[in-house]
Amino acid sequence: MTQSARPSGRTRALLDQSHRWSAHNYKPLPVVLERGEGVWVWDVDGRRYLDMLAAYSALNQGHRHPAILQAALDQMEKITLTSRAFENDQMGSFLEELCEATGFEAALPMNTGAEAVETAIKMVRKWGYEKRGVPRDRAEIIVCEGNFSGRTTTIISFSSEEQYREGFGPFTPGFREVPYGDVQAFREAVNENTVGFLVEPIQGEGGVVVPPDGYLRATREICREQGVAFMADEIQTGLGRTGRLFCCDWEEVRPDVLIVGKALGGGVYPVSAAIADRDLMDVFRPGDHGSTFGGNPLGAAVARASLRVILDEGLAERSAELGGWLMEALRKVESPHVDHVRGKGLMIGVVIRESSGPARPFCEALMDRGILAKETHHQVIRFAPPLTIERGELEEALESIGPVLQGQGVAM
Repeated sequence: MTQSARPSGRTRALLDQSHRWSAHNYKPLPVVLERGEGVWVWDVDGRRYLDMLAAYSALNQGHRHPAILQAALDQMEKITLTSRAFENDQMGSFLEELCEATGFEAALPMNTGAEAVETAIKMVRKWGYEKRGVPRDRAEIIVCEGNFSGRTTTIISFSSEEQYREGFGPFTPGFREVPYGDVQAFREAVNENTVGFLVEPIQGEGGVVVPPDGYLRATREICREQGVAFMADEIQTGLGRTGRLFCCDWEEVRPDVLIVGKALGGGVYPVSAAIADRDLMDVFRPGDHGSTFGGNPLGAAVARASLRVILDEGLAERSAELGGWLMEALRKVESPHVDHVRGKGLMIGVVIRESSGPARPFCEALMDRGILAKETHHQVIRFAPPLTIERGELEEALESIGPVLQGQGVAM
């Protein structure tokens, strides 16, 4: 799959244009994409790449899945936006199907993952005041070191990544941080004002960090004992990515609040939701919370199709099978630069030794060979392709991934 992918011609001009007119809040790989199909994307110079990132798990169904595209096109011929001032004929069906698939009683639709997290925070705080009797403005939510749930001011207030916070204070109070994967630390942090525990079953942006076996089950039980709402941020890990419909399913954990996004929009339209039973959801009354676009008919139609594709095509089962195979194959690559490989399903992190430098040059070398992956937390290469990928496509990719992990073509 080796190819020259350094910027040239039209690519260079478009990169310069983006740099000139965009805020410099991202450092993407120097590739400009114009077309996608399934697990493949093409740049403006006609080069083809295997997408091994899937838009941070927003493309579990692959690029331009025909059933999702058709649902979007059909809905665009009818009506796309009503606001929540009026009902539309798609939202109710979407929420019913989402609740039936997840086993909850109600859902509140939003757009981005961060909005869904903010919704969950507001819900659990108000529940704590109204149902638990926590004194006003004293509610606390426990979070984990290394967390990532978005970029809003409230969410970065509980981030342990200094860059996400630097220059953006003052911060929102009401959060307590504990080490990820440490059950005892969580138990000791719970107090009379604790209303929620917000946790990622696997920390994606944190470096594809997998907690110890039993961690989710143990913290869920503590939450049950102490009357604390267990809030699972499954925006990246959910909807089949880790080999189960939701990552919490690996430990048979049912959260009190389930937060979903990314793949719910099928790579076509941003759709997210906070999902819970009525005891929590019914703290919201008219005027308490909302979103002009949340639950809009276009997003609802897209999400219905996106969910059907995941369930009907058995994408969680594919992820479990192919992810297990890929992880084992990556672990067999003999390289002085790889510390270890970790993950679940098709959410895999290859940790590069610090002595070999950061992961970015390895991703650039992969790009030169026609594979798009991205570094996270400096030392980790994330491999998370669409769940529609075929075994043969992964085998072909490994022919390029192996040499790169061994250092071939890597600018160290």
